[in-house]
Amino acid sequence: MKQALRHPYKRFFGTLANQQRIDVIEVLRKGKKNVSEMCRILKCNQTTLSHNLSHLELCGFVSCSQKGRTRTYALNNTTIRPLLRLMHKHMSAHCARLQ
Repeated sequence: MKQALRHPYKRFFGTLANQQRIDVIEVLRKGKKNVSEMCRILKCNQTTLSHNLSHLELCGFVSCSQKGRTRTYALNNTTIRPLLRLMHKHMSAHCARLQ
C-alpha cells in the first residue's frame, strides 16, 4: 500500500485507539452534550476531555457549536453515526465470541 494511503488510515484508526475517545463517542451517540455535562458523565477533568475532543473534531468524528462560553459537541451524523451502526452490526455478527 502506498505511503500516502497509510496516513489517513493511521489517523482515523489511531483516533479510535483511545478508550477515553471511545467513551466520548458513546456519550455523544445519545445526543449533544456540552463539556461540563461530558465531564460529569465521564468523571474526567476538562483538560483531558478537551484534548480528546480536539482529536475527535480534527478527524471529523464530532462537531462543535458555541454559544457564549458554552461549547456543545455532537456526533457526525453524516458519516460517523452510520459507521458506528455498521460497526456494531459487524461486531454482533462476527465478534460476539470475543466478548
